[in-house]
Amino acid sequence: MKQSSGIRGGLYAVSEWISKFALTNLQWALFNLPVALLLLSLLNVGDIQELWYLLPPLVLLLPFIFFPATTAMFAKARDWVRKDHKETADRSYLSYYKENYKNSLKAGIVLTILWSVLAADLYYFSTTSSLLMNLFLILGILLFVYTINTFSTLVHFDLKVGAALKKAFMLTFVSPVLFLTVAISSGFILAVSLYIFPLIIPIFTGSIIAFLAFSAYYRLYLKLNNMENTV
Repeated sequence: MKQSSGIRGGLYAVSEWISKFALTNLQWALFNLPVALLLLSLLNVGDIQELWYLLPPLVLLLPFIFFPATTAMFAKARDWVRKDHKETADRSYLSYYKENYKNSLKAGIVLTILWSVLAADLYYFSTTSSLLMNLFLILGILLFVYTINTFSTLVHFDLKVGAALKKAFMLTFVSPVLFLTVAISSGFILAVSLYIFPLIIPIFTGSIIAFLAFSAYYRLYLKLNNMENTV
């Protein structure tokens, strides 16, 4: 009976975690539906003129939709990692979305500009210089990890946007372990989702990336706190 109870308990725990990931990811996907439709349209463009019609609305929507929705998802991931059941068990995805909307919008504007500049450089150098294109691809990985860490910083610290962006930048480059963990885990999940199981993108991809990335971020946070307390 004890073994059966243990198995049942384990299955219940697994199903609970699956439902957490799925529910949050589905909410995130629903909020990002306009962005997703534009991205799908971009993948099916017939000529360059259509591309220029679709890019401006996509860029404009990112700070207003994608960044607030993703910040809310990271706030839920923070709860899972910290296990703040007593304090935040009743906090919904929507409440985090509303709470963090202004800061995530402001940070999203800055990051969207950076991503737009990077995309323009990649497009230009893809036909003029393979060396510079590869350099900007490396910069793209750096910016990707920095963006992920910005989400974690926004939900974990009560900081103004400028201070949060600076802190995320510092943490991105001060810890090779955090950088590699976020880059490899997120890259792996994205690769599996895009090339092997694309159907999991609206169900698990975002929430799993948020959970793994914030777990690494929080471990670094605890380590730095312990170092400060022992000095």
